[in-house]
Amino acid sequence: MQNIWRKQPHTMDKSTIFPLERNVVIELLINTSTFQGKVEEALRAFEALVNQYPQSPRARYGKAQSEDDLAEKMRSNEMLQKAINTYDEVVSLPNVPSDLIKLSLKREADRQQFLGRMRGSLVTLQKLVHLFPSDTSFKNDLGVGYLLIGDNSNAKKVYEEVLSLAPNDGFAKVHYGFILKAENKIAESIPYLKEGLESGDPGTNDGRFYFHLGDALQRMGDKEAYKWYELGYQRGHFASVWQRSLYNVKGLKAQPWWTARETGYTELVKSLEKNWKLIRDEGLAVMDKKRSLFLPEDENLREKGDWSQFTLWQQGRKNENACKSVPKTCALLERFPEATGCRRGQIKYSIMHPGTHVWPHTGPTNCRLRMHLGLVIPKEGCRIRCAQENRTWEEGKVLIFDDSFEHEVWQDAENYRLIFIVDVWHPELTAQQRRTLPAI
Repeated sequence: MQNIWRKQPHTMDKSTIFPLERNVVIELLINTSTFQGKVEEALRAFEALVNQYPQSPRARYGKAQSEDDLAEKMRSNEMLQKAINTYDEVVSLPNVPSDLIKLSLKREADRQQFLGRMRGSLVTLQKLVHLFPSDTSFKNDLGVGYLLIGDNSNAKKVYEEVLSLAPNDGFAKVHYGFILKAENKIAESIPYLKEGLESGDPGTNDGRFYFHLGDALQRMGDKEAYKWYELGYQRGHFASVWQRSLYNVKGLKAQPWWTARETGYTELVKSLEKNWKLIRDEGLAVMDKKRSLFLPEDENLREKGDWSQFTLWQQGRKNENACKSVPKTCALLERFPEATGCRRGQIKYSIMHPGTHVWPHTGPTNCRLRMHLGLVIPKEGCRIRCAQENRTWEEGKVLIFDDSFEHEVWQDAENYRLIFIVDVWHPELTAQQRRTLPAI
């Protein structure tokens, strides 16, 4: 979930205000347009109203709303925490209209999530579900809350409960399908993802669901996958049918295959190719250790086979222990910050054994390019497809592709294949973007 500063509409049923302050609050709320761009004045007005009517939930909510708006204007987490506290105070007052309880707790949970306080938000959402057990929308929000902390098990239980109450709830269906796919229950996930997207219900038009439905269909050998990729592209979720990354910077040059000259990283490519035997020999030495440091690929990308990796840099952070095993290789790379500083990439050895097939898949971002240096390459049987073009590796040569495009790998040789993978920033990113883009 992307956290961005944004205004969200606040709606109120003005007929449920306490009689004593009804006219005052109605007049103040009706004339909030006079505070346009003057959130400090609005906050002072509601603070005065709270002082005059301390038991008024409407006045208290107006204060919370004004603090929320001021936090946005000031970009102040401290002020936002005050708003969260005030939203919580609204619910603790006597005789609070149910609509206002819902508004306050939903906004409180949203603002807690914005601050990264996922468990606090979860408690707020649980309170909403407890107070309004028949409202499935709150259960749906609670399911998202569990997903945000990585608790897929409880999220699954929530969505099963929603679907037992509302079998046609599209929001619950896409999220339930998403969870099933994460459990590698590919065939089971498809009808939930498909029916959820077809429902058009609010919250279902999300690129992740098009991405995972298409991926599930591809793994089942169903060419209908591209229908959903095309629809995801038409709805603005993907840069193209083939380029389906979800964490992107708009406007970057997009093509599946690149030359060294096109990237501008010719010195890095020359250095890799000149020193490929050194890189190979250090990698082979690690492989030959009794206690191998190569770890199995863990992203569930293999249909079959044996594929392991030995990572030196991850998200721009050096693995010091790993580099002790391949010191010359790491020293060589230290000269190239476009690679070692790429927080949206990795630097690693990759070994793939015969009989391995990697599903068609796309990387998460268009902000990087991926270099493959061939180290041990069988003469026949190994190939990679990116978009609609197949290529093969050569020992001592670098292949460069954009892994935000769909790609697929086959290893049908008689011996293992060893390559060295180096991710680099997309060359069109500015220095400021390279410094500030969050890691992936």
